[in-house]
Amino acid sequence: MPKPEVDPTVQLELSVDRSSPVPLYFQLSQQLEAAIEHGTLTPGSLLGNEIELAARLGLSRPTVRQAIQSLVDKGLLVRRRGVGTQVVHSQVKRPLELSSLYDDLEAAGQRPATKVLVNTVVPASAEVAAALGVAEDSDVHRVERLRLAHGEPMAHLCNFLPPGLIDLDTDQLETTGLYRLMRAAGITLHSARQSIGARAATQEEAERLAEEAGAPLLTMQRVTFDDTGRAVEYGTHTYRPTRYSFEFQLLVRT
Repeated sequence: MPKPEVDPTVQLELSVDRSSPVPLYFQLSQQLEAAIEHGTLTPGSLLGNEIELAARLGLSRPTVRQAIQSLVDKGLLVRRRGVGTQVVHSQVKRPLELSSLYDDLEAAGQRPATKVLVNTVVPASAEVAAALGVAEDSDVHRVERLRLAHGEPMAHLCNFLPPGLIDLDTDQLETTGLYRLMRAAGITLHSARQSIGARAATQEEAERLAEEAGAPLLTMQRVTFDDTGRAVEYGTHTYRPTRYSFEFQLLVRT
């Protein structure tokens, strides 16, 4: 009889911190995602039984199922009937210059304009809480903007900031960029963790960006840190690829 495949997650140093405000499922999903990105969990690997993984970590089965489902939703895992849960591929993430779309448009000689759609305080979701290092359901500032150039929509920008970081005045947000406001408030932007992808536009997104439903959109997620290592902004943006593209400079490793 063929030898049963060993669960590759057994080799991982998985752990959860029950004292952390970050939800347990999110802690687990981040560790599994990191293992996929670093090649520890290779494409084609089969994850073991959810019940066994839950028992090994002292978690409930619904918690483990939620962690795995979040990676299925990201396209990193796939559930195959009669086979199990399998690693599909890792996401390719490349660094870009830390700049704002407003600055990029000005540098390109465009005429940026902004329409503020939302400027309010909301409870932090699990994703936002993990990105900003705050407790889930604690207050965070949510800003949604439509960025235009020459009167045409370019991107939809959704940003979350820790409360009390800066005064987010709607009039100022419509006349300048968020990063400029942060720098003016004495915040030194130092680095960011960013991922770029693509997906089909929903009906709402299509109407907002003057595209057809199902049209491809560029997506970007970014967590920005100041010079003390504090997370000062988490952004999830969508861009019209017909109007905007990301450019990389690649160097040969010697």
